[in-house]
Amino acid sequence: MATEKTTVKKTTASTTKKTTSSGSTAKKTTKTATSAAPKTAAKKPASKPAVKQEKKKILFVASESTPFIATGGLAEVVGSLSKSLAATGNFDVRVVIPLYSDIKKEYREKFNYLGNLYVHLAWRNQYCGIFSYEKDGVTFYFIDNEFYFKRPGCYGYYDDGERFAFFSRSVLEIMPFLNFYPDVMHCHDWQAALAAIYLKTNYCFRQEYQYIRALFTIHNIEYQGWYSLDLLGDLFDIYGSYQHLVEYKNCINLMKGAIECSERFSTVSPMYANEIKTEYYSHGLDPIVKRNEFKLCGILNGIDVEGYNSALDKHLYANFTADDFSNKAICKKELQKLLGLPQKPETPIIAMVSRLVSHKGLDLVTTVIEELLQDDIQFVILGTGDAHFEGYFRNLASRYPDKLSANIVFNGDLSRKIYSGADVFLMPSKSEPCGLSQMIACRYGTIPVVRETGGLYDSIKPLVNGYTFTNYNAHDMMYVIRKAVSDYKNKEEWAKLMRRAIDSDFSWNHSAQEYAALYLDMLK
Repeated sequence: MATEKTTVKKTTASTTKKTTSSGSTAKKTTKTATSAAPKTAAKKPASKPAVKQEKKKILFVASESTPFIATGGLAEVVGSLSKSLAATGNFDVRVVIPLYSDIKKEYREKFNYLGNLYVHLAWRNQYCGIFSYEKDGVTFYFIDNEFYFKRPGCYGYYDDGERFAFFSRSVLEIMPFLNFYPDVMHCHDWQAALAAIYLKTNYCFRQEYQYIRALFTIHNIEYQGWYSLDLLGDLFDIYGSYQHLVEYKNCINLMKGAIECSERFSTVSPMYANEIKTEYYSHGLDPIVKRNEFKLCGILNGIDVEGYNSALDKHLYANFTADDFSNKAICKKELQKLLGLPQKPETPIIAMVSRLVSHKGLDLVTTVIEELLQDDIQFVILGTGDAHFEGYFRNLASRYPDKLSANIVFNGDLSRKIYSGADVFLMPSKSEPCGLSQMIACRYGTIPVVRETGGLYDSIKPLVNGYTFTNYNAHDMMYVIRKAVSDYKNKEEWAKLMRRAIDSDFSWNHSAQEYAALYLDMLK
């Protein structure tokens, strides 16, 4: 798109020229005198008119976003990052997600209906309604199609490939309708990968789309969007010479296609950006990542530091600050009472709030937990996941009722009470692209013990705001836990560690600055 230029003509210090209606030039000179002797006063240079900086247009394409609908950290990133970028005043930030039936009614009632169009996808021609809502300086768009999105939840359906192909195609189709062509289209995870692919294939010959840059962010490389090659044209509307962009190991791989098509791609922590270049972490995609590593970067996620604030959080039994941790003892006592554990103020509580799956380090925990329970500790776990782990912890709680509380459920209120009442937070993940729980724990003065991987490595530093171990080994983990429990007995030093943890800057401000710099670099 052409940009209107403003030209400013310079004036001299002593003379300002004015052009008359007849085209002649008149000269106006100003003189001043002092009481001592007449002399010409120095002229103040004429000020140049301010040139208003045009905001760069950013469009987030994602399958979910807070505060409307969330199943994990992706929604937190989209909702919080867009808000932080808009707050800088330098970006026109907009977000587009599907209009799921599970989106909160309190918001749905306020959405504005903008209109509708029909989206062509292979042999289909599907209705696409467009709704909008403005919040915190961000414009949100919602793609409506009841056939695809009027279902419980967001994912897990047999036709997810078709659902998000329609969504991605709709994102490109609504741009003319909205008269909004972003400078950067920021796509998140495999569900939005096709938006980047379509931009650089089916839409690359349309003039309005040729200047749009694509950024693709990998939140978890395990989920890549694998499909049979038989579906290439019939389902995804990709043909001929474009096949090589998405073809990988005799299948369609949508994440691979987005990496190939985007000007840049990123991960949610610097360490994870390095890890996915290796076979151990990449889930088979390391050759593609290494081939494109010249356009890869890692930016650590932040968290909502106002939402997770021990001084203001209404979920807590008592509020406390980094200057006064005395009420944290109340949170601990009430948590022990709630969970049926003996109310022992000097016994450290070790907590986990996690999905109960192996890559979260649960196999390490189950290897040594009974040995740990012989020490003077209490262990609290909250979460759901694999039936094997759910059953294991239920059984363990029945055998150690005074030592362990297993809460096989997801409960947001209880999670806040655990974060605030526990002393140590355990997160021994095999892989962790970023992780939010370790940051949240710090906000409540609960000291993380983490394995040095992904965002855990980038956010938690030994004896600065937590404890770490390197090898994925159960006894290495147990050694560090016991080190933390030993240090807990030194109340003065532990209080200093708690203060450093709660003062750790995990806000989105720093992350937003890095993304802003990345966007501007892409537009050079």
